[in-house]
Amino acid sequence: MASDGTRTGLRRAGPFSGRARIALVLLLLAAVGTVWVTNWLLTDRFTDSVRNRAELRLALYSGNLISELRRNAIVPQLLARDPALIAALNAQDYRQSSQRLISFVDEIGAASLMLLDRDGRTVAATDRNRLAESHREEAYFVDALRSNTTVFTALPQETGNFSFTYARRMESGGETVGVIMVEVDLAKFERAWAGITDAVMVTNSEGLIILATEPRWRGLTPTDALQRQPADGAIERAIRATADWTAQQADAYLRGEAVMRIDGRIPFRGWTLVTFTTYASVRERVNAVLALEIMGFALLAALVFYALSRKTAIRMALFQRDATELRALNARLSREIAERERVQKNLAVAEQSLAQSSKLAALGEMSAAVSHELNQPLAAMKTYLAGARLLLRRNRPDEALSAFHRIDDLIERMGAITRQLKSFARKGQEQLSPVDMGEALASSLAMMEPQLKSRRVKITKILPEAPVRVMGDRMRIEQVLVNLLRNALDATKSVDDPQVDIILAAGETATLTVRDNGTGIEDLDALFEPFYTTKQPGDGVGLGLAISSGIVSELGGRLTARNGEDGGAVFEMQLPVLNESTEAAE
Repeated sequence: MASDGTRTGLRRAGPFSGRARIALVLLLLAAVGTVWVTNWLLTDRFTDSVRNRAELRLALYSGNLISELRRNAIVPQLLARDPALIAALNAQDYRQSSQRLISFVDEIGAASLMLLDRDGRTVAATDRNRLAESHREEAYFVDALRSNTTVFTALPQETGNFSFTYARRMESGGETVGVIMVEVDLAKFERAWAGITDAVMVTNSEGLIILATEPRWRGLTPTDALQRQPADGAIERAIRATADWTAQQADAYLRGEAVMRIDGRIPFRGWTLVTFTTYASVRERVNAVLALEIMGFALLAALVFYALSRKTAIRMALFQRDATELRALNARLSREIAERERVQKNLAVAEQSLAQSSKLAALGEMSAAVSHELNQPLAAMKTYLAGARLLLRRNRPDEALSAFHRIDDLIERMGAITRQLKSFARKGQEQLSPVDMGEALASSLAMMEPQLKSRRVKITKILPEAPVRVMGDRMRIEQVLVNLLRNALDATKSVDDPQVDIILAAGETATLTVRDNGTGIEDLDALFEPFYTTKQPGDGVGLGLAISSGIVSELGGRLTARNGEDGGAVFEMQLPVLNESTEAAE
């Protein structure tokens, strides 16, 4: 009887198992069909939505460009009638002209303003570095002299960018006396576009790209720019095909990724605005829905598999074992994170020690020059003491007292030299305080005075009339300035007429520029890396600029370097300006 019951149970189990398998196949077919239809419908819908948003962004970008161009187009017409500028051109007295242009530029929002005389020479400019430049052969100057209206010019630059200018002829008594030029800052739109996911380009009437989020596109046609894509390997093409399975036919490919292209006309000199939008958002939204559907079908399939198999307990045991391993892994990661935090704290301490070591190294280099400065007062004191002793023997106390006064002045001079060294050797402050950049620069130059005297370097300083103050640590700021001055002196050792220009300017940030006429910088990318140096062995270990960059970053600023147009190196230290509002907040 037992045997018969067992066979009956098997016979009952057999049809149930067959029906479950059929249900599993039907479930699989339903899942494939549902996913396919959902993918097709949602892809069209979401693609249209993304295209509509891209067209709205294109209209917004175009409107912003037109607004900026029209706002700057009226400026030359107004300034060309300015009586103060016309009077300066007639009298050839331009002492107040640059300041007048500077007062206009903030209200106008232009990149820069320049006043040219009838010979094309810059006589006034918001950027004083461009004074005395000759623009006689430039297209905007020639066209402005020939036209009675404002002329617009877009010219390529050596850096690959384009400059956009409005220029207008200025007349007095029916005669041309000069040209007023306004430079339009359209590069700010490139910087704004760089923060979005779209790729944007603007082409002129000749089909050349004049603005683009990709710098390598400028000066090319859209066809040539799109062809400058890296070749894809077989594996990359396969991955791209798998990733784009929810997208429609792509308009183009950028960096191996499918994009849709939207073209729009700009009502200005035949310009065109083109945007390239990725299908990433379409794929993410479609795949999110498909993932939910697949998850639902997976749950149903799991129920069917549960009916077909009795191995759930074994699988749960496996899952528990995996969970145990994950907990162990999590504990190990927690220990590693704690160890890493401890190492980071030690690294911060080591960086502070390196900064102090760099200061002590600078003190060591200055010790020889300082000892020379101290030997001179000591020798003079010895002479004055001998004279005073002789005067006292001869009963001439008044004259001896004068010698003692001179000795007192020499002692005060020696104390000033040692105080400079002691202040430079101290560590930085824990709390930040207002720092006058002009006073910090003067103190740094005083510390470098022995080296400057021994080298006979020509120092040119351009400082604003008003004090420029920042919130920082004066000791560390002076350390950065001393490092920059030392680098400038080292860079001009092989120059016949060494010269160092120091420029302090205040705008949105306090910018201190140190420029030399040396040989320039060979490797800008590795300049701020620790232990990178171009000096001879024994002259430096390559930590000065790395430490200086870290100090400026900690103070909320930025230290940059570049090669000057006329040779030499240019270092710029930018720190947030301390105005009334920020000082009140502090």
